[in-house]
Amino acid sequence: MPTQSAQQALAILRQGSQTFQWYVIPLMAFVFYVYTVEAGKRNWNLLLAGLAFWGMDWLNEIVNGLVFHFTNYAPIWGAPGKTAFLILIGLNIEICFMFAVSGIIWTKMLLPNVKTRILGIPNRAFIAVAGAAFCVCVEYILNAAGALTWDYAWWGRSAPWLIFLFGYLTFFIMAFWVFDMKTVKAKLITVGSIWASALLALILFVSVLHWI
Repeated sequence: MPTQSAQQALAILRQGSQTFQWYVIPLMAFVFYVYTVEAGKRNWNLLLAGLAFWGMDWLNEIVNGLVFHFTNYAPIWGAPGKTAFLILIGLNIEICFMFAVSGIIWTKMLLPNVKTRILGIPNRAFIAVAGAAFCVCVEYILNAAGALTWDYAWWGRSAPWLIFLFGYLTFFIMAFWVFDMKTVKAKLITVGSIWASALLALILFVSVLHWI
């Protein structure tokens, strides 16, 4: 039997005719602006790092939806609160746009030299850990506000390390790894693989099997 929060999310899942809000349009314009500005500067390393970060979130959200499908109890995290559009059970359009630019924002914080350290820690590792920890704190606030729900004891305030490791740190590691790759070809292959996997999974699990 699905939890109450899961049922609330299911009631609005991809029901845009009931939930659409006009603020989605300026949010979308903001995302386009960020990407076009960086493209205009030919910051391909930064753009591809941002897309890697965003793509990793899509893969996580797909796995989250599959957890709910197979348990019929709850996703690992849910987003049953007010939204202009709930894309997947734990991903609304507002979260989606946030992740679209987050990778670019955090990658901009990297120091030019990979070997430069911050407090004795390689700057990539320091920023990845700091960024993931910051995101966990934001999740705590969202959960306290009821906007983001956790129904499993192993994912929540009693186990923040799982949110830290699998919810966010992997995103930062992938984005920074792509950013530091030596060739554009390697970056394109990696980012393309992430997005191809996400798109194929969405087609299969949403459109064909109707699992998520």
